[in-house]
Amino acid sequence: MIEIPAQEYTLSAIRAQGAGGQNVNKVSSAIHLRFDIHASSLSEAVKSRLLHSKDQRINAEGVLVIKAQQYRTQEANKRDAIARLHAIVEAARHVQPIRYATRPTLAARKRRVAGKMQRSVVKRGRGRVVGED
Repeated sequence: MIEIPAQEYTLSAIRAQGAGGQNVNKVSSAIHLRFDIHASSLSEAVKSRLLHSKDQRINAEGVLVIKAQQYRTQEANKRDAIARLHAIVEAARHVQPIRYATRPTLAARKRRVAGKMQRSVVKRGRGRVVGED
């Protein structure tokens, strides 16, 4: 687990969207977390994987923006935003293994064709019977 110092991200309170009545218009309970990937203490490999990911939350300047508004309290949304940041960075830490394309074996191809032929025989037997009136 990578530790991200609190100095590397900024938290700002904003008003949450959606239903909630008068409370949602008065209280800034949602949280914007901004994390500058270039200025962080992450390894170059993790930074590169984060910046090259197709995540919509990473803008052109290399800043990851997370908006947390699931909970009613600001503190719970702060915890949620920080946990989501850690999850994103943790996912970028792991390198996906290279997948090499494989081909089906000869026996598998023969089984497939035999199954298709059997199905063809079954369907041919469903045709209209000629000569019965």
